[in-house]
Parts: sequence; structure tokens; C-alpha cells
Amino acid sequence: MKIQTYYNHIRFYTPHHFVYYPILIIFLIASIYFAFNTDQPLIWSFISVAFIFLFCLAFMLRQHYALILQNRIVRLELRYRYFTLTGKRLEEFEYKLTDDQIFALRFAPDNELLPLIEDTLKNSLTGDAIKKAIVHWKADYNRV
Repeated sequence: MKIQTYYNHIRFYTPHHFVYYPILIIFLIASIYFAFNTDQPLIWSFISVAFIFLFCLAFMLRQHYALILQNRIVRLELRYRYFTLTGKRLEEFEYKLTDDQIFALRFAPDNELLPLIEDTLKNSLTGDAIKKAIVHWKADYNRV
């Protein structure tokens, strides 16, 4: 991965920004043009509505962005909780944990978190195994 700087920090989702939207806009403009300039306006109007629907559907892709941000927040929350409980930084060994493990650990209450982290590192528990090992579930009602 490239070192991030001011000049390259903006992240584009190539299929979304540079493929889907440009193609969709071209097709939408063409269908609207044909709706007004052909002898079959009803068919082309229907096609235009379909492209407008697809354009709206693209906005639903924002859910994907929300999940990426939410995963980042869950990771930061776990780092904060670990630091609060131990006074040490989770980042020292966080690379040994998978995303699945980190996301599962968020459901552990503070008194179960440290033993679960140790057990996960020692025994390579899966996210599902971590969730099953939690005795007092700490619910996450704000998940997108």
C-alpha cells in the first residue's frame, strides 16, 4: 500500500465513481434524448425511468461506505477500551488479530475482554468462537 499523503488521501471506489456513474449518466442522457426525438417516446421514457431507478440504486451503495466507517469506529473503540483497562496500546499486537476477531471482541464486557483477547491470541479463536465464549453479552444496537 502507498504511503498516504495530502495528495493521495482521497479514496475513490473505482467501480462506483469511474465506471458505474459515468456509464449510467451517458445512458440516461441518451435515453432522455431518444424519448423526445424518436417515434417511440413511450419505450424510451420507460428506459429513462429505469436508468433513473439505477441511479437511485447507486445511492444505496452508501451503505457500503457506512459499514467501512463503522468497522473503523469499532476498531477504535476496542483500542480505547483496551487502553482504558490496561494502560497499554492494543496496536502493539493488533496486527495478530483478524477483523472478524476484533469485531467479535466488541461484544465482550470489560471484565471478559482481556481474558478473551489473551485466549484469542493463544488459541487463534474464530470470531464465532469468541462470540460463543462471551458470558455477559455487550449488545451493539447501533450497527448499520
